[in-house]
Amino acid sequence: MTAEILVIPHSALHEQVVQRLRQMLVEGQIAPGAKLNERALSEELRVSRTPLREAIKMLAAEGLVELLPNRGAIAVELSEADILNTFEVMAGLEAQSGELAAQRITDAELAEIKAMHYEMMAAYTRRDLSNYYRLNAAIHRAINVAARNPVLTDIYKQVNARLQALRFRSNQDGEKWKRAMQEHEQMVEALSAHDPVAMRAVLADHLGHKRDVVIEQLRAVSSPAPVSTPSP
Repeated sequence: MTAEILVIPHSALHEQVVQRLRQMLVEGQIAPGAKLNERALSEELRVSRTPLREAIKMLAAEGLVELLPNRGAIAVELSEADILNTFEVMAGLEAQSGELAAQRITDAELAEIKAMHYEMMAAYTRRDLSNYYRLNAAIHRAINVAARNPVLTDIYKQVNARLQALRFRSNQDGEKWKRAMQEHEQMVEALSAHDPVAMRAVLADHLGHKRDVVIEQLRAVSSPAPVSTPSP
C-alpha cells in the first residue's frame, strides 16, 4: 500500500496563512511599526514566500499592514489623531448597525449571537483573551450582518480592520474588560427586546469606552512614569 498524499488547495492554504498572520498582528505578536520579516514568517508558518506575500497584500488591503516602496511591509501603527478619527467613524457605524439589527434581526440570528455570547462569557471566566476576542469580534460582525445593509457592511469591514489590534489590547485591563463584558450583556438584552434606541446607545457607549482605554494605553506607553531616585 502507498501512503495517500494530501494536497491542500491553494485557496485553503492562502486563507490559513491570512488568518494566522492576522492573528499575529491583532494579538501583538508582530508589534505595531515592526517590519514583517518574510524569511522568519515563512519558517514559522511553514509556507513558501508566494502564499505569504499574497497574505501580506490582503492584510494591507484590510489596513493591518502598510506596504512601503523598496522597504517591504510593516505592521500599521496609528497615531493618536488616527485613532481618534477612526473610532469616531467606527462608533457611528457600530451604532447604526445595532439600531438596524434590533429592527431586522431574525430569531435564528439572535439565537446564534446568544450562543456566541455564552461562549464568550466562558472565555472571559477562564481569562482566555484570545478566544474572548475571537468571539467578541464575531458577535460584532453578526450584529452588522443582521442590519442587512451591504453598503454599511463594506464600510464597517474597512474601518474595523484598522482597529482590530487596538480593540484586542483594550481588554488587557481587568476592570475595563469586566465593563466590556457587561456592555455585551446589555447588547443581547437590547437585541432580544428589539429595542433600536437602547441598542444604538449601548454600542455608542461601548465604542466610546474602547476609545478611551486605547488612548489611555497609548499615552502610558508614550509617556512612561518617571523613575523616582532614592533620597541621599
